[in-house]
Amino acid sequence: MATRATRKGEIPPTAGLPPRWRDLAGVAPHGGDLGRAAAAFLGVEDVLATCSGTAALIIALTALQRMSGRRTVVVPGWTCPLVALAVAHCGLRLRVCDHAPGSIDFDPVELAASCDGDTLAIVPTHLGGRVADTAAAIAIARRAGAFVIEDAAQALGARRDGLPVGFAGDAGFYSLAVGKGLTLWEGGLLVSRDARLRDAFARVSRELAPRRIGWELRRSLELLAYHAAYRPALLRHAYGAPLRRALARGDVVAAVGDDLGPRIPLHAPGRWRQAVGARAFVRLPGFLDTCAAQARARMARLARIEGIAVLADAPEHAGTWPFLLLRLRDEATRDAALAQLWGEGLGVSRLFIHALPDYPSLRAIAGDAEVPNARALAATTLTVSNSPWLDRDSFERICVVLESAGRRAPEPET
Repeated sequence: MATRATRKGEIPPTAGLPPRWRDLAGVAPHGGDLGRAAAAFLGVEDVLATCSGTAALIIALTALQRMSGRRTVVVPGWTCPLVALAVAHCGLRLRVCDHAPGSIDFDPVELAASCDGDTLAIVPTHLGGRVADTAAAIAIARRAGAFVIEDAAQALGARRDGLPVGFAGDAGFYSLAVGKGLTLWEGGLLVSRDARLRDAFARVSRELAPRRIGWELRRSLELLAYHAAYRPALLRHAYGAPLRRALARGDVVAAVGDDLGPRIPLHAPGRWRQAVGARAFVRLPGFLDTCAAQARARMARLARIEGIAVLADAPEHAGTWPFLLLRLRDEATRDAALAQLWGEGLGVSRLFIHALPDYPSLRAIAGDAEVPNARALAATTLTVSNSPWLDRDSFERICVVLESAGRRAPEPET
């Protein structure tokens, strides 16, 4: 596996909105209130700003559990480990459900079988900015008397039938962490169409996530460092060097950042960071449009490579494009491509290393669920950055390697 960069600059694995120094000071739209700025961007009435997407999920689960008394949360088999940790943080029971074959969506038959009288919530996921089909999850949840919380962590700005994702169910949340588009270094947004739920979320947020000066000072310093380092020349050291050290020792979990501890900070985002985000929101629509146009062009090139499928959206939906999620024909082909590309500085990576039950640190939480389709996604996918910094020649280099890997990889046994 490639562990030494062959280029001067480092392409980030996702297309984050490039920071501007003018975001840090000056007059901020909406009085510097991040929730109001996000509501204006989404075209909705109200948004709750949180310290992270994970915190938003914890707040939602806590409020909903107090309403219903139920304790089981159903999540996809291949999703961010933080989702499992958030459920455990709330003292709730995690139930892992498999995907439909080759899809980010739940298998509807498996999902129906996973729900019972103790099901508190189902969490469909708009993975990697793709627009998930939430209709089956909502129908099953309604029959079971459960809530639906849309995980739109990577999909701020995505729309389904002209409406922002996150609003089809009872609640939805977005992440403003590094790499998710607009970022405060760490931040999140919690939304709902239901005013009663929004009021409950606000009460729980005040209780669980008060102001904590130490955490806010830390996040503010991290945000300043991000503004200084988020450029290809410095990302080589800030991101690329730790990545290649992890690959050199064979620690792929650390290489993608899945080595997460159980501690989840909960605190209110400070006024200064909120104002930074409010200023950045002004630039977000144009950036998302640029990324979408670039993704369409890159998908057209990838479509000419045999044995590769790019996860995309239905024509009536419009996702966000932090990266392209590619599904290769088998694990050998995927690994052959990564052996040449991962660590080369081109923004090629993996999303989540394992299905949730296969992380040693999550075994006590996720159990031993049989999720073959989730495991297949973990084994056969890689991501290609959609950063504007990935130029045409570098993207073509990735395509050539993918074509070569497909020719060399052994055919799967039948």
